[in-house]
Amino acid sequence: MLNIEGLEQLDRHAPVVMLNLMRFHERSRDGDGSGWDAYLRYSAITVPMIKARGGTLLWTGEAKAIALGTHDGNQWDFVALVCYPSVAAFLDMMMSEAYENEADPHRRNACAEHVIIATSEAYSKFRTK
Repeated sequence: MLNIEGLEQLDRHAPVVMLNLMRFHERSRDGDGSGWDAYLRYSAITVPMIKARGGTLLWTGEAKAIALGTHDGNQWDFVALVCYPSVAAFLDMMMSEAYENEADPHRRNACAEHVIIATSEAYSKFRTK
């Protein structure tokens, strides 16, 4: 469930990087392939939505092993970092009719669990300023 209340407490105009943690269903809930297959359908729809709002996919990768910390509750399959020019741009996408009707059903079919953490930059070797 989208935490609108929490996101509205952030600076709506500041850039934000969303850390996505995903654990997939073995089979897509709609019966159309694996959870990964459903996630690929979701991505094919959302990446253009992200780009249309000035965002970009920074990095994705498979979660391989817990290197530090408890294992309980940390069985992730996939990680993605998505940069949006603002929290408002993220909310605009997530609350759009197109996201709700076209993309989100694939996400729900794909993911047994999907956590998105809004982050603010403390350091980046990619900073241009």
